[in-house]
Amino acid sequence: MSVRQGFIFISVALSLLLLLLGHFDPDFYWGFAIVGPLILLGLHHMVQTKHTILRLYPVVGLLRYIFEAIRPEIQQYFVESNTNGRPINREFRALVYQRAKGDRDTRPFGTQFDVYRAGYEWMDHSINPVSFSDKHPRVKFGGPQCSQPYLASPLNISAMSYGALSKHAILALNKGASIGDFYHNTGEGGLSPYHLEHGADIVWQIGTGYFGCRNKDGGFDEKLFAEKAQLDVVKMIEIKLSQGAKPGHGGILPKAKLTEEIAAIRHVPMGQDVVSPPGHATFDTPRGLLEFVARLRELSGGKPVGFKLCVGKRSEFLGICKAILETGIAPDFITVDGGEGGTGAAPIELTNSVGLPLRDGLIFVHSALRGINKRKDIRIIASGKVLTAFHMARMMALGADTINSARGMMLALGCVQSRSCNSDKCPTGVATQDPSRYRALDIDDKSRRVANYHCSTVLHLTELLGACGLKHLEELQPSHINRRVDGTKIRNYAELYPSIEHSCLLGCDNVPEEWKADWEKASAGHW
Repeated sequence: MSVRQGFIFISVALSLLLLLLGHFDPDFYWGFAIVGPLILLGLHHMVQTKHTILRLYPVVGLLRYIFEAIRPEIQQYFVESNTNGRPINREFRALVYQRAKGDRDTRPFGTQFDVYRAGYEWMDHSINPVSFSDKHPRVKFGGPQCSQPYLASPLNISAMSYGALSKHAILALNKGASIGDFYHNTGEGGLSPYHLEHGADIVWQIGTGYFGCRNKDGGFDEKLFAEKAQLDVVKMIEIKLSQGAKPGHGGILPKAKLTEEIAAIRHVPMGQDVVSPPGHATFDTPRGLLEFVARLRELSGGKPVGFKLCVGKRSEFLGICKAILETGIAPDFITVDGGEGGTGAAPIELTNSVGLPLRDGLIFVHSALRGINKRKDIRIIASGKVLTAFHMARMMALGADTINSARGMMLALGCVQSRSCNSDKCPTGVATQDPSRYRALDIDDKSRRVANYHCSTVLHLTELLGACGLKHLEELQPSHINRRVDGTKIRNYAELYPSIEHSCLLGCDNVPEEWKADWEKASAGHW
């Protein structure tokens, strides 16, 4: 029995009980003065569409909004008394909710950060700020080998599969992307009908399970892939090598969330967890990866093709760089995920202790592509815990061309980070396959919130760059971001994260000393 059904049952039972007792003693009819308003309030909450939690929890759900209303009064205490950063994360979540709802998102009384504490970061504004030239900037994806380039928004929906998320969540994300004109990454779970319904731009992710383009033996099916990849809404193809939540481990869909429809889309059997293989069966070398990139580009009709990874062994990525030089085949983009984890559930050892964090991975990939003189042709997407325009600016200063956000988009949908994604008990209908829960998520309302969050964040990015005297995204440099290293020492990102020189990896005499061991170990013929 769902909470909604339980509320109706209790309401009817209480009403009948009061009527029965009132038959013997009329004083019991006064009980309707208390029960009646609560029943009416609960029924109202069940039919409204703006608040998913109130639809699922008609009366007790009010506690969430009561606590939310008094948050400003109690939050300052936690911000001032707690030093572990969690209150600031809570503040960022509140900001996403406000922007998604279209509420005022300004803050009085200055910053809530301790600006003199080590780790505080900021941008240098200009005495002569400018108006950013384009309020809807675009980034071109598609190198010399691509015949159908794509113009992407700076902020897009990161990979989240149908299965991990509910159909209503996928529909709301897709409709929001359509309204806001940005792309929706399918995640490795395959291209479902819900990714296509509202016509948003799609990046189709192909994982190690080849879901949606999988033959009966679990291998890659070229014919199935070509049929879907050539759809007009599919703008780019992303090969998933690894993800930050569980690098070196395949994706996990618990059997509790596996429905007949999802099993049909993924071409997998019912009754068991769906665990993707750790690695790809189609290739086993850097050279093989690039040949697969070229094959997918051909089968898709010349669309941009890239890959996603959480950086691990540096020599293995440098092997891909050597393969680019040897084969002449280059990906159109590389998505760098951070080892600090994403929205997906994973074993704690992998989440906490495996994979290079996003900043380090991003700097390394950016530098490696500079070193082989291929950076100008290959776009870099950063994916990992980006919620605000300043978060975007930091990643772009370190080498990202665009940003993928999963956490921010889920919060815009109404996610409260209850950490019940893998139990199928999500209280907001976002990460569940339980119809009694996901049907409470109103697609029209949540899609507008997703579009609002995107629009507001990109607008704030343009305002932030304009305040620094910049007119174009590509003008943002590492030197524009500062960090307090300790109480008296300040360094900018160019000083903290120096990049190697263009083309320095192309000649043995120019390889930087700290890169030599990994560069010599790297091979296009093996990982």
